[in-house]
Amino acid sequence: MKWGLIFDLAGRKRQVGEYEELMAEPGFWDDPEAAQEVIQKLNVIKRPLTAWQELNMRLEDLNILLELGKSEHDEETIAEVKAELEQVQGKVEELEMATLLGGEHDGNNAYVSIHSGAGGTESQDWAQMLLRMYSRWAEERGFAMDMIDLMPGDEAGVKNATLLIKGENAYGYLRAEKGVHRLVRISPFDASGRRHTSFASVDVIPEVEDNGEIDIEPGDLRIDTYRASGAGGQHVNKTDSAVRITHLPTGIVVQCQGERSQHSNRERAMQLLRARLMERKIQEQEAKLDELRGEQSEIAWGSQIRSYVFCPYTMVKDHRTEHETGNVQAVMDGELDPFIQAYLHWNKRR
Repeated sequence: MKWGLIFDLAGRKRQVGEYEELMAEPGFWDDPEAAQEVIQKLNVIKRPLTAWQELNMRLEDLNILLELGKSEHDEETIAEVKAELEQVQGKVEELEMATLLGGEHDGNNAYVSIHSGAGGTESQDWAQMLLRMYSRWAEERGFAMDMIDLMPGDEAGVKNATLLIKGENAYGYLRAEKGVHRLVRISPFDASGRRHTSFASVDVIPEVEDNGEIDIEPGDLRIDTYRASGAGGQHVNKTDSAVRITHLPTGIVVQCQGERSQHSNRERAMQLLRARLMERKIQEQEAKLDELRGEQSEIAWGSQIRSYVFCPYTMVKDHRTEHETGNVQAVMDGELDPFIQAYLHWNKRR
């Protein structure tokens, strides 16, 4: 067990004690809404502690079983314990990754938007490959997914797509994926079999609740409806059910066509707009801090975070953390946790 994890869990124990003292104060329930918010925060902090206690109990049981197997020279029992220990190790790694999350919105659901870069069909096919990669990652974790918007490519792939991935700490994990992703491969669309480089950008923002912090004036919105272009069945394709909302003061545009009714798409689009406005507010605050510190921010499109090389060799490399693997297919099938964990450690040290 790594000391960083032990230290973090000790810190969480102190936080639990502080929250429990707060809940014991007279008048705590006078404001039910505020009290409920405290309880929710307490539950988030306690989850890793509960998981740690369960893992400890499991390890104690395995230790007893191992000693029994050794004393009786029972190879089958020893093999069973070894297999169980591998599973426990995986759970410990998951727990460690979760304890690295400390951002205000890390526990939230996440909007993942993928945009193809210049290059037409090549980059649009790459965008679709990334869409599949994140879908597979979410499926492996048991997270739910909603397709918010999808614009098919001209010949293949997608021009852009937005997913809502719903699960505990979805944003905390997926914020590691925000940036430009570069693909190098022999193009399946090039009859000459030449090597091509394609780019796609991934944007990740947290889903936020309407708590009044973001004020949206109806007069600041332009709302357009149009016929959905993606999959959705006959009902979607025959009606102007898709909704596009433009926030005039900022120029932010969001759209949704994943629901069957115009009303539902409008509600989803407003949720996405609220999330983007919250992100903009946070970015503005961070930019002011960077200005005070004298820091220069990076140009997003020019700063690729990861390269995926299919030819002349196979490699996926994260340029921030230097983490890499030669198993490209596993990554494209959603095996992203090693990259996410490396990012969380790297981000913690910054």
